[in-house]
Amino acid sequence: MTKDCKRIISILGHDIPLGASKEINFNIAKLHTSTAIEVPVIIERSKKPGPTILFTAGIHGDEINGVDIVRQLIATKINKPKRGTIICMPILNVFGFLNSSRNFPDGRDLNRVFPGSASGSLASRVAHRLIHEIIPEVDLIIDFHTGGASRFNAAQIRIIKEDQKLEDLATVFGAPFTLYSNNLAKSFRNACHQIGKPILLFEGGKSSFVDDTISKIGIEGAKRILNHYEMLNVKKKSSPPKEPTKFVDDSKWLRARRSGMFKAKIDMYTKVNIDDVLGQITDPYGKLHHTVKSTIDGYIININEASLVYQGDALFHITTKLKN
Repeated sequence: MTKDCKRIISILGHDIPLGASKEINFNIAKLHTSTAIEVPVIIERSKKPGPTILFTAGIHGDEINGVDIVRQLIATKINKPKRGTIICMPILNVFGFLNSSRNFPDGRDLNRVFPGSASGSLASRVAHRLIHEIIPEVDLIIDFHTGGASRFNAAQIRIIKEDQKLEDLATVFGAPFTLYSNNLAKSFRNACHQIGKPILLFEGGKSSFVDDTISKIGIEGAKRILNHYEMLNVKKKSSPPKEPTKFVDDSKWLRARRSGMFKAKIDMYTKVNIDDVLGQITDPYGKLHHTVKSTIDGYIININEASLVYQGDALFHITTKLKN
C-alpha cells in the first residue's frame, strides 16, 4: 500500500486514522527545574486519502519568520486538507526559541546533527526522533528558514541541482527566486534526501524578526503546493505568482572595501548593473564617504542591514547566472 492510500499513519507512537485531528506532544527533555518541554505536532487528516505534507520551522530558534508562517497556516485553517494529511511543527528547536538563540543549550546546531542518535547529545536525540518517528510517514517536507541576524534574505526556495521533481515543486511554490545549493552534511535537508523524502527549503527575511511580506510569500507558496496536490481546503483560494520563479545557477557576495557606518541605497529584488550605486560607507567624523557600486549584473537577493561593517564583510548577495 502506498502512502497515498494509507488509512492509518503512525506518528510518535500514535496511530491516527483518516478524518482525525490530533495534537501530539513531541517530548524532548526537561528544564533544570524539571519542567517538561513539549513541542506540539499538529496533525489534520481528511476523510479522503491523499499525500502527507509536513510543514516545519524553527530548526534554528531565532528564525521566527518561519515560525510565523507555519503559525498562520494553522490559525487560518489552511492546514485542514481537502484530502490527505497536513502535519505542522512550528518550532523544532523550542530551547533556542525560548532563549532567542540559534542553537540548543548544549551549543549544537540542530541542523548539523542529522540523522542523529538515540543516545547522543540533546540535539542529536531530537534529530533522531524526527527522522525515525515522523519523517517515514510523510511524502513532502517544506522547511521554513530565515537569513542571519543582519542579513535579510529575499524570499527563495533552495534545492539541489538535477532533481526534476524538486524543480517542478519549486515552480509551483512560486517564490521570487529558486537557488541551487548543495545539501550540507548532517543537515535536515540532506537527511531527508538520503532516505528519499523530497524537501523544499524556504529562506526569507532575517533572524529575530517577522516581515509580513516574507510571511505572505511563504503562506501563498504553501497554498499553491497544497492546491497542486488537490489538498487545499475548499474555503481557501490559491492564485499563481505574479512572475515565475527565477532559477539561480550562480551568485556572488559583494564585500565591503572599507570599514565604517553602512547604509544600503537599493531595494531587495532589484535588477542591478555594473557601476550602479548600491550603498555608502562613512565614518563617524565626516571624513570618509565611500560609495558602494555593483561589480555585477544581476538581482539583489540578500542585503546586509548592519549599521556598522568591517572591510571584507558581505554587503549584497547578487545573482550572476540564471538558468536559461
